[in-house]
Amino acid sequence: MNNIITEEKIDHYLNLTKKALEKLRIVSPERSFFKKMTDDFLSMATSYYNDAEYFRKKGNLVVAFAAINYAYGWIDCGARIGLWDVQEDDRLFTLYE
Repeated sequence: MNNIITEEKIDHYLNLTKKALEKLRIVSPERSFFKKMTDDFLSMATSYYNDAEYFRKKGNLVVAFAAINYAYGWIDCGARIGLWDVQEDDRLFTLYE
């Protein structure tokens, strides 16, 4: 059923998000405005990912599901606007072209 949040679904999305976090490579120059934005996006994605893991362990699957979606949103947005190199992976990321 696709209308129930299960532990298996949360685990699937946690694993998917972990793969995306491991794959991305920061490409913004260190002293650029975009580097600060990159760091902020990555911090937000990582924080939401950690929140999702925390709520998953507590058994709060609804909040875990919400947090993992926020995490992936930050990751995907960063990939789409070019804050990191994702090796043209359009399976894990929504690329611009």
